[in-house]
Amino acid sequence: MARKKDALDRLVLFLAKRDGIDKLVKTFQYVGKLCHYHLQETHPALANRFKKLEIASGLSRKAFRTGRFLTGYNALRTTTYPDRKLQILAILGNGGEMVYWFFDHFVWLAKVGVLDSHLAKRFCYISAFGEAFGYIFFNTAEFILISRGLEAEKKCTQELAQLLEEEKKKKVAGGVLSVTERMKQVKAQIAVIRLQRVMSVMAIIANLADFFIALADVEPNPFVNHAITLGLSGLASAWAGWYRNWPD
Repeated sequence: MARKKDALDRLVLFLAKRDGIDKLVKTFQYVGKLCHYHLQETHPALANRFKKLEIASGLSRKAFRTGRFLTGYNALRTTTYPDRKLQILAILGNGGEMVYWFFDHFVWLAKVGVLDSHLAKRFCYISAFGEAFGYIFFNTAEFILISRGLEAEKKCTQELAQLLEEEKKKKVAGGVLSVTERMKQVKAQIAVIRLQRVMSVMAIIANLADFFIALADVEPNPFVNHAITLGLSGLASAWAGWYRNWPD
């Protein structure tokens, strides 16, 4: 019973976030796309219902993300970066994402009929181009963080091995902390590094999946525009984002 309550509490916290609801509705959207593709020849009426689910979910997500372009600006304004390289990557990445979110508003307005529907394709191209542009730099930054994390973990592992030797000899590390206490700190550092690496991998998966979706508008081709490619990419992005936003 306690586990069920804990899971329910986590779900409530997850859905209280804007990103949490977005990932849930994104799952509906791309499940609808895949089901429509699978059923369109054998069960056309049911396939049409899933197509409506896909379209409704996609439009709902666009409406719900109103003002989201300010997130990138706020990240640039409030986030501190360890060095200039990551700062430049963040500026380029958030800049591309801001273009994506901003023009996504016009895509939504064109698709619901407030603006001329003929403009939807042009707005969609600009939005997708900004999205793809931003993800290139976001992923570059994540790979840099993973590389640095591996180096830091290697140093921690080496220090941990030395501490194990010292523990055997009953020495005191630095004359202040006992060997056992320092070992706990190093193990905690390793755990944090590994968690950050998992989050970076999830971010890369989500960004690559969304990059394929954006590419379908920027540079259409039979592979990226195929329903299965888009459907699986959408679900990969949704579930990676679900993992990253799920409460600890």
